[in-house]
Amino acid sequence: METSIIKIGNSKGLRLSKTILEKYNIKNKVEMILEKEQIVLKPIDNPRKGWEKEFEKMHENKDDELLINDVFEDENLDEWN
Repeated sequence: METSIIKIGNSKGLRLSKTILEKYNIKNKVEMILEKEQIVLKPIDNPRKGWEKEFEKMHENKDDELLINDVFEDENLDEWN
């Protein structure tokens, strides 16, 4: 498929049709893979994929402790009531 490069401000870009966006389930971001003589765009289906397992590892290694207190000593919580 041939498509034109369009001017976007000081840059240039590609315009993808609604049909292509829907067919390939492209939402807000794509992964751009630069290969020899070609550029491949892949939809990002879950940008936080794998985070749950990584958080479990952090917990097991006790790397999930707070670095600062979540409540400061001089904080007045009454003003929030």
